[in-house]
Amino acid sequence: MNQSRLYSVRMRASENESHENGGRHISGGELLSSYNELGLSVNTLLEKALNHSRGQPDFLQIQCEVVNQPIKLFNPLTVQTNEVTTVEEGQVLAKFLLEKTGVPKDIIKKAYKEIPEYPVSGAILIDIHTGERVDGRIDKGVRVSRMDWQTGNFNKWARSKADSTNPRLKEALTLATKVTNHKLTIAELCWSDDPDYITGYVASKKLGYQRITQLKQYGDDRGCRIFFVDKLSDINTYMSYLEEQPILIQWEEKHDTRVD
Repeated sequence: MNQSRLYSVRMRASENESHENGGRHISGGELLSSYNELGLSVNTLLEKALNHSRGQPDFLQIQCEVVNQPIKLFNPLTVQTNEVTTVEEGQVLAKFLLEKTGVPKDIIKKAYKEIPEYPVSGAILIDIHTGERVDGRIDKGVRVSRMDWQTGNFNKWARSKADSTNPRLKEALTLATKVTNHKLTIAELCWSDDPDYITGYVASKKLGYQRITQLKQYGDDRGCRIFFVDKLSDINTYMSYLEEQPILIQWEEKHDTRVD
């Protein structure tokens, strides 16, 4: 892709009203696109919005804008799949992995108690020292934006790893890679709000992308996305990176690393 002129293409869809007016989140998506591929990119996100298991949207917005900032290139996190037989087993493993990244056990426990109160349309930021939410977004959360992984390079990576070429994995790994490449991110905990998708993950720079095959029950449309962060002196700078810094995932085998 020619990086001299790229566009950020973003989609969000909700039911009843827009997200700002209390609408129920249906779908969201992010792409970086050349001018020549804008039509294809818009259609890709439109198709995603109109064919989501959470339902049919009443509000749908697709926004395109030129990316003026320099684009950072990241190698994807190393992926490991953890097969579990129950949701309970998956959640125990998720908590263990979070603790292994450096999140204190009492902070994990506190975050889990409050998960039902957190929004699903964005991420929330939890300080690992206090367990308090520090993004100040109330019911909106932080939406990680301006990121992509070109399909050809992703498929090359997937073939090398004998892994799935499912776009869902591409999107999740792209987001996790961007988030965990910031020095103040300790770990990410995520499972989807898609009622038909029960796999989630814990991700960190230290452990890579740890996929867990069951983190919720089928039919549950409640999602979770928490970024555990070190104490921040300027929370706005961190959120600006998440929302505005453009990044591309570019896999190169010689830069690939293995997580022990």
